[in-house]
Amino acid sequence: MSNPSRGVERDVIQRPSAGKAPFYLPQKDEVEIFRAAWSRRLPVMLKGPTGCGKTRFLEHMAHTLRQPLVTVACHEDLTSSDLVGRFLLQGDETVWQDGPLTRSVKEGAICYLDEIVEARTDTTVVIHPLTDHRRQLPLDKKSQYIDAHPDFMLVISYNPGYQTALKDLKPSTKQRFIGINFDYPDEELERKIVAGESGCQKPDVVEKLVAAGRRARALKDHGLEEATSTRALCYAADLMNAGLSAVSAARAAMVYPLTDDPALVEALEEIIGAHFGQAA
Repeated sequence: MSNPSRGVERDVIQRPSAGKAPFYLPQKDEVEIFRAAWSRRLPVMLKGPTGCGKTRFLEHMAHTLRQPLVTVACHEDLTSSDLVGRFLLQGDETVWQDGPLTRSVKEGAICYLDEIVEARTDTTVVIHPLTDHRRQLPLDKKSQYIDAHPDFMLVISYNPGYQTALKDLKPSTKQRFIGINFDYPDEELERKIVAGESGCQKPDVVEKLVAAGRRARALKDHGLEEATSTRALCYAADLMNAGLSAVSAARAAMVYPLTDDPALVEALEEIIGAHFGQAA
């Protein structure tokens, strides 16, 4: 049966739901570290490359801990007002509307700022009072402070591969967080993840797909800006489940989204061909 909530507007605060937690297989001790941080309400920074499972991990932990979750996708135009809130005109009145961070602070949710390095500098500064003993959110436009709900927790994600002179977190911001490092899982675990996430029932196909993906990651140091992610491997397996040939599925998920460079496209296709044969 289809999920009746699909396509329906929902509140920014995702309440804990019944059923199983989102699929996630631990790589190391990240679950234990997060639980310890949660017990003390310490802010957490998830570090790792694109598509390695940071967001899924947090969704899994929020469900396991039975905590509401607010996710904010950070971008270069995200302002502190987008997070905290602003005054809006409603008819003849001016009313205050809380932003997602303010609602999280008030209602005791886990607030997840995804890829925070993409946000403007003034956006990151506003979270500083929430990440130390004060646990307060300043509302400058209202000349107020909000003391955080006892269950509020701040989590950010950070891709070290995006570091540049202009886009990086300041050391003064980083050291306010507990850090959990993520990377692409080892080969055996990655097979389990791809099979579990995609539902692929063909172990030989999953094995070839993961092996091709791991070889493709070696091109990261030879011109490829982003490595082939675990997410991309899951997408390829999904396309195969939908009836695409292995080569076509791998090209669509692991080649064309990553590069337009003809030489790199050829190199990636050679890797795919070595594992799945050449397409007609």
